Amino acid sequence: MPDISTLALFAAATLAILVIPGPAVVFIVTRSVAQGRSAGFVSVLGVHAGSLVHIAAAALGVSALLATSATAFTVVKLAGVAYLLWLGVSKLLARGSGTVVGEEAAPVVHSRRRMFWEGFVVNVLNPKTAIFFLAFLPQFTDPAAGPVLPQILVFGAIWCALGLISDGVVALLSSAIAGRVRSSARAQRRVEVGSGVVYLGLAAFLTTQKA
Repeated sequence: MPDISTLALFAAATLAILVIPGPAVVFIVTRSVAQGRSAGFVSVLGVHAGSLVHIAAAALGVSALLATSATAFTVVKLAGVAYLLWLGVSKLLARGSGTVVGEEAAPVVHSRRRMFWEGFVVNVLNPKTAIFFLAFLPQFTDPAAGPVLPQILVFGAIWCALGLISDGVVALLSSAIAGRVRSSARAQRRVEVGSGVVYLGLAAFLTTQKA
């Protein structure tokens, strides 16, 4: 198994990468702002359930296939692009997040199940995440320390734990302004449009990525 110094180095590197905004962070922020803290936390759980898929893929060698097969990479990339486009267009075409009652707006509430699975799909349909696990994890594995598979699982568990903490903080901070945003139909619409533009931008960026 990896020694303490290797685990500490991996944890530090993981935290540095987790704070970089991506599709998952955008999803968590938008759901936290739209529906508050509990919605953000459910979204975080969905996102990192998706992380488990990438960890399993790295452990079983699927990530290696994506890195060596241009066709496999392209198929997964296009699936991710299509989903981001769908999210972006849905946000832009929305007629508003709720109806105004007096001076306050009543937001449309998405079920926890829907938020969980949307977060799951957002994180699974990201080929660069799979490539990341292939390129990043092997740098910390050491065949001399024992079988590589258990080492990958240990590193994956650290990734998920730190991800749950860091994304949980994002959800908490985002939900802090949720009440202010939900009280204004105009602010809600701005959040919807802003998140839609970001999703479309991420989709455009993803199309430029190569294996």
